Amino acid sequence: MWTFIKRMFTWWNGATFGTLLQIRSKGTKVGDDEYGNSYFEEKGEGYDGRKRRWVTYKGYADASRVPPEWHGWLHHTWDEVPSAETVPHKPWEKAHVPNMTGSSEAYAPKGSIRRADPAPRADYEAWSPE
Repeated sequence: MWTFIKRMFTWWNGATFGTLLQIRSKGTKVGDDEYGNSYFEEKGEGYDGRKRRWVTYKGYADASRVPPEWHGWLHHTWDEVPSAETVPHKPWEKAHVPNMTGSSEAYAPKGSIRRADPAPRADYEAWSPE
């Protein structure tokens, strides 16, 4: 029941019903990624000769959750739908990690008060009122 209500009134928890109806009438599903996001392409021709492409996110809508190969497809960098054969990965490439800003997994440098073990600072003395 809660999922239904979130879907009905919010856009940041996946596609709304209006978006799903628009996709059903004007789009064709072309694939999914490892995060569960779904990718679509416009039926027919676009107004500028290119078909419109879009993504519906599984869960919270965050553009950093789009892997690089799908990002290239969305922005017409290449026309082929990404797969293991079309986008070879180099041995030095790291796995895609979504943006963690604002979460408990966010980067905290040495000395940050958000770390479990903040380093003492010798170059700073806190002010205290007398």
